[in-house]
Amino acid sequence: MSDTNYAIIYDLHSHTSASDGLLSPEQLVHRAVEMRVGTLAITDHDTTTAIPVARAEIARARLALKLISGVEISTVWENHEIHIVGLNIDIDHPAMCEFLQQQSARRVLRAQLIAERLEKAHIPGAWEGAQQLARGASVTRGHFARFLVAQGKASNIADVFKKYLARGKTGYVPPQWCTIEQAIEVIHHSGGTAVLAHPGRYNLSAKWLKRLLAHFADRGGEAMEVAQCQQAPNERAQLAVYARQYGLLASQGSDFHQPCPWIELGRKLWLPAGVEGVWLKWEQPQ
Repeated sequence: MSDTNYAIIYDLHSHTSASDGLLSPEQLVHRAVEMRVGTLAITDHDTTTAIPVARAEIARARLALKLISGVEISTVWENHEIHIVGLNIDIDHPAMCEFLQQQSARRVLRAQLIAERLEKAHIPGAWEGAQQLARGASVTRGHFARFLVAQGKASNIADVFKKYLARGKTGYVPPQWCTIEQAIEVIHHSGGTAVLAHPGRYNLSAKWLKRLLAHFADRGGEAMEVAQCQQAPNERAQLAVYARQYGLLASQGSDFHQPCPWIELGRKLWLPAGVEGVWLKWEQPQ
């Protein structure tokens, strides 16, 4: 299969500098157009501040791009951090605004605790360094990872997580996020669709992944990400099987954070046969 199966390329998972992405909202929408994306969802971590800026730039530059208002909500399930994407949400809904303020407070507290642990491990200045990289946005583990790479503590972001930020490592702080149920509820209150993000990335066995999908579907979740730029062989086909099994719509997204050789907006985003795109919930098929 190829991108040409759809007249429009949908990329429904991307990040800007409002969370842990490298590009500004304006830069991101221009890059999406360059990459032939027709419908883009901006799904920053626990914030929607990039959406109005991106909308204004699309209008100003008259870009041929449909923007979906989104957010990626961090949750905890069975001691695992699970991300739920809300698509087509009302970013001004009072319930969503209040909820994201609470998530932001949790994120600040966790970031400060991470910095304290790194300080005790003789890595000073992590809080200030991460804040500087965040440039006013909420500090995430991604910002700490960039700081540690810059300090020469690891060769790349993945290496940082393995050495310092993964469970059981020096800088790991257990998350205190909301539940999956709470994330789904607030997404629905704001008129959106709840999507389980990147199911293949949680290091769950098949048994536990099925348990997660059953829990998510039972609590009212509507879709799961099936297609990404970079996936293990056969993962996309297997996730499509699970989507059908649990009655979930299929989503696709690059989870773009910054330009790099292996992850790009719109790249390799297509759905296997037998699943329905989540976008069919809010628009007519093209």
